[in-house]
Amino acid sequence: MKLSIISGNYNTKDITEAFLDSLYKYKPNCSFEVIIVDDGSSDGSVEMLQRYAKLKRFHLILNKQNKGYVKVNNQGLRVSKGEYKLLINNDTILHLGAIDKLLNFCENTKDCGVVGPKLLNTDGSLQFSCYRFPTIRNAILENFFGKKGLFDKYSPLGNEPQVVDSLVGAVFMISKRAYKVVGMLNKRFKAYYEDMDYCRRVWRHGFKVYYYPKAIVTHHHGVSFARLADSGEQWKKLIPSSIIYHGRLKHYLIFLITWVGQKWQKLLRLIKSDEK
Repeated sequence: MKLSIISGNYNTKDITEAFLDSLYKYKPNCSFEVIIVDDGSSDGSVEMLQRYAKLKRFHLILNKQNKGYVKVNNQGLRVSKGEYKLLINNDTILHLGAIDKLLNFCENTKDCGVVGPKLLNTDGSLQFSCYRFPTIRNAILENFFGKKGLFDKYSPLGNEPQVVDSLVGAVFMISKRAYKVVGMLNKRFKAYYEDMDYCRRVWRHGFKVYYYPKAIVTHHHGVSFARLADSGEQWKKLIPSSIIYHGRLKHYLIFLITWVGQKWQKLLRLIKSDEK
């Protein structure tokens, strides 16, 4: 088996069905398996997935209770048989050749640990999908030396593959070489930061993370996590994961640097305004 394609679903029946339609429309030209994990849905998703599984014969796992994004993906990884692993959100729509392009790049790039495609919003505009690692140095540069955007998502310009620190986990192909040493997602995370944590582990094992814009996927941004918290409360969900990722001391140090930096910038603006 060359490739395992793993995705989860939680109460997003129509979105998942559209994803599956695109997956089988633009299925890869290699031996592959599809593993779908339903995470305790109650919106008719289970019945839809059971019908679809009979038609396409993919591996369907049904959780009685909600376990969360990381455990769902690890469930899929645990039973997967493919040499390469594609973790892909159910709120995506594949474009022609997207999986094949990612797989070919992964196979032919010896230092590739993880590769992700260009992501588009549903209106066709570019969706930023890369991160720089959120270090103390970057926090100081952004908040005291005017190097803005170091904590923001971005996408490299051009149409050639680019090495990046980290990718968002919406479409995440893991090479067979990296998977052997890095393994599954960190089970300490429930959701958020798990993709950055995985990329950091990939780098620590001597592999690289690539953004590959020749492969294109449309992503309904935020749909997979919409039910985890209201939009106004989502930031609170980041705090526990940030503490796990950074460690408590580093988390609060970055928070302090950011808070002081914002106060300092506000003070400078007031001084400049008074001078005018």
